Amino acid sequence: MNGIMTNRSWARQRRILERLDKFNFPDDLEQPMFRAGNIHYEVAQRSVGTPYGGIGLVHQLAKSLGLPAAIDERLHLFKFHLPYHESDHVLNMAYNALCDARCLQDLELRRQDEAYLNALGTLRIPDPTTAGDFCRRFQSHHLRDLQEAIDVARRRAWACQPASFFEQAILDADGTMVETDGECKQGMDISYKGQWGYHPLVVSLANTGEVLRLVNRSGNRPSYEGAAEKLDESITLCRAAGFQSIRLRGDTDFTQTKHLDRWHEAGVIFCFGMDVTPQQHLLADDLETDWETLKRPEKYTVKTAPRGRRERVKQHIVEERGFKDIRQVDELVAETTHQPVACKRAYRMIILRKNLEIRDPRQPQLFDDYKYRLYLTNDWKSTAAQIVFDSNDRCHQENILAQLGAVRALHAPLDNLLSNHAYMLITSLAWNLKAWLALCLPEPRGAKQAKHAEQKRSLLTMEFRTFVNSIMRVPAQIVRTGRRLVIRLLAWNQWQEVFLRLASRLTGRRPPLRC
Repeated sequence: MNGIMTNRSWARQRRILERLDKFNFPDDLEQPMFRAGNIHYEVAQRSVGTPYGGIGLVHQLAKSLGLPAAIDERLHLFKFHLPYHESDHVLNMAYNALCDARCLQDLELRRQDEAYLNALGTLRIPDPTTAGDFCRRFQSHHLRDLQEAIDVARRRAWACQPASFFEQAILDADGTMVETDGECKQGMDISYKGQWGYHPLVVSLANTGEVLRLVNRSGNRPSYEGAAEKLDESITLCRAAGFQSIRLRGDTDFTQTKHLDRWHEAGVIFCFGMDVTPQQHLLADDLETDWETLKRPEKYTVKTAPRGRRERVKQHIVEERGFKDIRQVDELVAETTHQPVACKRAYRMIILRKNLEIRDPRQPQLFDDYKYRLYLTNDWKSTAAQIVFDSNDRCHQENILAQLGAVRALHAPLDNLLSNHAYMLITSLAWNLKAWLALCLPEPRGAKQAKHAEQKRSLLTMEFRTFVNSIMRVPAQIVRTGRRLVIRLLAWNQWQEVFLRLASRLTGRRPPLRC
């Protein structure tokens, strides 16, 4: 960023810090702090502003990655463009989600925001009804075309990353339930839990949190249905991008044994959970190998003096009312080999034993209980404890699914399976744009390299609502001057330095992409 913008940003930061100084008191302490009075409202004549000043930054990112051109080149839903192109509709809904929209009807708020339209350089954008009709045009091959266009932009975002980024791609697969109260939505069904709706499959890249594949399915379909095909597509994508190794992770529903030999021969590492059947339970009970105590690392490092533990209110109520209390005493880990019926070779099976202490005043037990967790993997280099910890890290995908809920990507506002699939895929693009924006944040070498690396990591792992409030919801004035479109920021927050570095990166000269 240039010196003028840097000085202005620092000046605003200093003013805020001065106002927030704990020793800065008003002269009259007898009055409350909120003292505004005699307020008048006026309507500006020529100046226009928008609360979402970050939309220009995201659109510049999409253009730099070639996303609009890739969509128009591959996705063909219209015979004539009067006046919107396919990329206009896709970006319109993705940008709507980035502006913290809760439904398609919020597109009308964007249509009436003159400054928002000016920031995107557009005369108008599609209304909610037109956006819904656009999603209803999708057929299965159109969804594949849109996915290919998104992958083009994804690979360009990956291409500017350092070599360490491509050491290993970790792919997680999981299903999630999208409930709906509608009764006329084609493709909806009831799950085994009694929930009506759809059951999407999500394949994500654990390295960045991106959604690589999202497939909408009927509500009564099992979690693993279609997972192998989408994992294969993700493996092909990551190999073409230059990742040196691929690692697959999934829970017990995704141990697709008929595909394990093929993945193993292709050099893919996998680690899946396994159901503890009665036969597996007996095998673990009779295991003659030595069990090792599993020592989990500390959740965090104490930087100052350790604090005392607070009173466990929940535990106190359980004991006071005589509820059944189950506590984990310790964890043991062991390993053996196991050859699934559908496989031609044996793989490594890690067995985690959780020893439990049961306290039930109403029915005393002679012996404590225990439970097993089984993991099947072809990773023979890592220790058994590392396999367990890596499998536990897969649970972070639950957080990604929660964030997709915040983006409103895991919702079904339309009337059939394919149109809702298109809506989910397009809206999840908003979450991917957030990840790509973090990947494009430059990390110059020097005294501030560690600071910039931490900022990049924080932006990449940031929750969606925090991202919207920090990067997108920035009040800005939109000014047309000469041949330039100026987005003048009107407020300061702690992420403005990162914002301006991204703006400089996306609008200035960029380093060459990695081949």
